[in-house]
Amino acid sequence: MKVKKFMAPTMPEVMNKVRKDLGSDAVILNSKVVFTGGFLGLFKKRNVEVVAALETDQSLKRQQPAPKANPSDDKLSQLKTYIKDETNQPEKEQQIVLEELRALRKMMEDKTDERASFSPAYETLYRELLEQDIDEAFLYDWLKQIEEEKSDQDLMYQEVKAIVRERLTTLFAQTKSGEMAFEKRFVHLVGPTGVGKTTTIAKLAAHALLNDKKKVALITTDTYRIAAIEQLKTYAKILDIPLEIAYTIEDYQKARLKFQQYDLVFVDTAGRNFRDPKYVEDLSRVVDLNTDIETYLVLSLTAKNKDLLQIYQQFTAIPLKGFIFTKKDETDTSGAIVQLVANAQIGVSYITTGQDVPDDITSAAPDYLASLVMGSTHDES
Repeated sequence: MKVKKFMAPTMPEVMNKVRKDLGSDAVILNSKVVFTGGFLGLFKKRNVEVVAALETDQSLKRQQPAPKANPSDDKLSQLKTYIKDETNQPEKEQQIVLEELRALRKMMEDKTDERASFSPAYETLYRELLEQDIDEAFLYDWLKQIEEEKSDQDLMYQEVKAIVRERLTTLFAQTKSGEMAFEKRFVHLVGPTGVGKTTTIAKLAAHALLNDKKKVALITTDTYRIAAIEQLKTYAKILDIPLEIAYTIEDYQKARLKFQQYDLVFVDTAGRNFRDPKYVEDLSRVVDLNTDIETYLVLSLTAKNKDLLQIYQQFTAIPLKGFIFTKKDETDTSGAIVQLVANAQIGVSYITTGQDVPDDITSAAPDYLASLVMGSTHDES
């Protein structure tokens, strides 16, 4: 018997390698998903590893049953005989191999499913988390890696859910999600149009003024929308704090000098089409993004996962301190947070949950974010 190991990113690709090398009579002895490369345990590359064999001894062919028998069952019978007689593996290991073969055969018959299946507990959680709008490929690789790490444990659904919740909490903690202390005097909010930057500015300013007893001021560079200026003027008047409007970089620098004695200065910026590569370039003409500032990227939870990643890519040239997600009240899903935080290694600072100022904003603590992401799973406490 000729035995060889093959590896490729997907099952169809690895099966093509098997057929090309060993022919259509090859028998699959084992298959598993392996992860290679990566950084600090994240973003490992997923591959499918298959061990295949080609029977060269004609004696096994003479043992085949009558022609009406299922050819796949013949191969399984041959393999069982070979494993038992030649390799002398324990009965339990033989059974595991045979079960893997049957699962692989079913997978090959169903061409629409190219991924290796999860065990039932992981499969249940996988399907529930997909409903939370986590990217399918990202979620599959992430859960499969956890399953591989815990392969020596026979885990029930609740145990798997607890492990996944813990991993999510750890991810958010490592990226410093929920840390609220503003370390710089000037705090900039950037992001695409329509995500609620102006309202979020008002909420942050109100909290700093009323709860933390800070001396607070506002600057707006959003001179493209008259409504945004009037809205911020209204908030400034209600809170009794100063507001400066900056049409140019010179106006912005004058405002900064004027507010040097303030504890916190929140800066509202104009939202634009995030697909326009000139957005950040235009922003830098009005706002100093590098001196004594913290910059937060404001994103909406109602946006598509793919769009969130594209928006973030537009801002990679800016040193971002954290994300702020808005409009939690307008969606039942929060899974898009996971891939963005994992890819950017930047935490989430706040989540806004409505339009009320200053109440509808909360610190994005790691356990809170984990609960949001796990929100669609059953039996959440």
